[in-house]
Amino acid sequence: MSADDGSALRTPSMRLDGLVAVVSGAGRGLGRACAFALAEAGADVVLVSRTQAELEDVAESIRAAGGSASPLLCDVTLTDQISETIGALERIDILVNVAGTNFPEPLAVVTEEHFDRTMALNVKATFMVSQVAAQKMETSGRGGSIINVSSQMGHVGAPNRTVYCASKHAVEGMTKAMAVELAPKKIRVNSIGPTFILTPMTEPFFEDKAFREDTLRRIPRGKVGQPEDVMGAVVFLASPAADLITGAALLIDGGWTAW
Repeated sequence: MSADDGSALRTPSMRLDGLVAVVSGAGRGLGRACAFALAEAGADVVLVSRTQAELEDVAESIRAAGGSASPLLCDVTLTDQISETIGALERIDILVNVAGTNFPEPLAVVTEEHFDRTMALNVKATFMVSQVAAQKMETSGRGGSIINVSSQMGHVGAPNRTVYCASKHAVEGMTKAMAVELAPKKIRVNSIGPTFILTPMTEPFFEDKAFREDTLRRIPRGKVGQPEDVMGAVVFLASPAADLITGAALLIDGGWTAW
């Protein structure tokens, strides 16, 4: 509908009814929050993680709230498992790559093991899961939406996070390249860049008073994020309301990168 024809305009829907959404790292933290958000918007959510008990708990909670969710056990660092599990799904309309890790430590003491584990999960797994999902989306002819959970650290640097920053900068570059390549196939690819969000992975950091005070000083909004702060952004980017948005990075950082 054109704004010039005199007709009333309507905001595109952010409902996801009838769509299948796959969320990696769905057993806890941001993955759990994204799964709840997509289910609340009407999507049938496939919960991906390597921990069955956590997946069952999240699925049960989503169903109790009236949503649709099914667990799918998969270690996304293992390419064969991705093909055998996620690749076996009949339909994927939305993919949210949340699974990730971080080993904060000075550059001088980074081990090859920590480097490899960070890159394997944050970069390689994101790529491999996206590859499988994009093939499904293209084959269906419907297209879809891929959302990569990056970080504010994909846009800036920070001490003791050299490898993590490298991995998230890689995710940002991957997102843009995928967006350009997949756009003709009606597949949108975007990233979200949260600041520090209180999750099981980050909560131990804030036990250090100096770290907490320094972090809050760097966030103009003056607060640490909660999982709920990310939920609306994921639904928006997955929905028809974001139909013209691809290759974009939506920062949810309280102004950290605006300094």
